[in-house]
Amino acid sequence: MVYIMINILVVEDDVKLNRIVCDYLTNNGYSAKGCFNPNEAYDVMYSNIYDLIISDIMMPEVDGFEFAETVRSLNKTIPILFMTARDDIVSKQKGFRAGIDDYMVKPMDLDELVLRVAALLRRANILDSKNMTIGNLTLDAPPPPTLREFNILFKLLSYPKKTFSRAQLMDEFWGMDTDTSLRAVDVYINKLREKFSVCDGFEIVTVRGLGYKAVLS
Repeated sequence: MVYIMINILVVEDDVKLNRIVCDYLTNNGYSAKGCFNPNEAYDVMYSNIYDLIISDIMMPEVDGFEFAETVRSLNKTIPILFMTARDDIVSKQKGFRAGIDDYMVKPMDLDELVLRVAALLRRANILDSKNMTIGNLTLDAPPPPTLREFNILFKLLSYPKKTFSRAQLMDEFWGMDTDTSLRAVDVYINKLREKFSVCDGFEIVTVRGLGYKAVLS
């Protein structure tokens, strides 16, 4: 049983907070994409599939209420969590009427945010619906302790024969601001090769001078 990549969209116009939330989610095994306003979020949602949305309320041009209503009109099931400085009951009522699933008030505890994200995903049965079978290997939820290894593996297997550079894997699974050496990617790839050496459905191949790719048998 291994962890399947969960994609989270963070819509927050505070650049610093947006980065902090995305990095924290990434460090807890999720793939987080930050947008600074709903219009930018609409653009990325056209070409990417997200499993959960975290949104501020007070944003320029389009506020969180309108954004939530629009998303909910297009997708009836995706979990939406508001994180906002507005702590009044009227805003909470308006948010839930717009279709959100949870509401957190800033400043918020990031560990609590991670717990709420997991609870929302569980209620929506998103973790249970994600799986992949390659040969005699089945990737499925829920997550074990070694999240990053399996997230890397799932990424490679999702795009067989596509080469990912060390820098690409580092940016996605460690965060763009990490001080970790690219050598860490090699270490994780070697661990994956050892752990899944008995699997007959794929091989992780080194592309000299470029990076790594998964080749299906």
